[in-house]
Amino acid sequence: MTLINVTVDGVEYQDEVEPRMLLVYYLRERLGKTGTVVGCDTSNCGACTVHLDGHSVKSCNVLAVQADGAEIGTIEGLAQNGELHPMQKAFHENHALQCGYCTPGMIMQSIDLLNDNPDPTEQEIREGLEGNLCRCTGYHNIVKAVQAAAGGAK
Repeated sequence: MTLINVTVDGVEYQDEVEPRMLLVYYLRERLGKTGTVVGCDTSNCGACTVHLDGHSVKSCNVLAVQADGAEIGTIEGLAQNGELHPMQKAFHENHALQCGYCTPGMIMQSIDLLNDNPDPTEQEIREGLEGNLCRCTGYHNIVKAVQAAAGGAK
């Protein structure tokens, strides 16, 4: 067992974890952050995307011990004081989901995309979301949502 210290959605945690435990399972099983979805376990789909020290990562591709000392943001930590994050609002208002399975990871990736490029073109949005798969929507409304949130995501 290895001792880790992490801050998840603003709350500090200290836990002993197996050295081979994936971050996605730590978040879901230890902390109850089930909005971080297990999709493929191979880092292909992006459903498990979270923010690690401010940048999006696929948490099925990161060991929990690698996150020691890090600040982690999950989909559960986005809404503040009962107010949805601007990206969450944009996804809702633009009907950018159907089954919802990819939505948490897609939102987390979209926020990181806008943090890097606050005013992306449609092509830049599509390229920025390339590693996150949606099997339902065809991406049109997802791109519209990111465009709608552009400039307002943090």
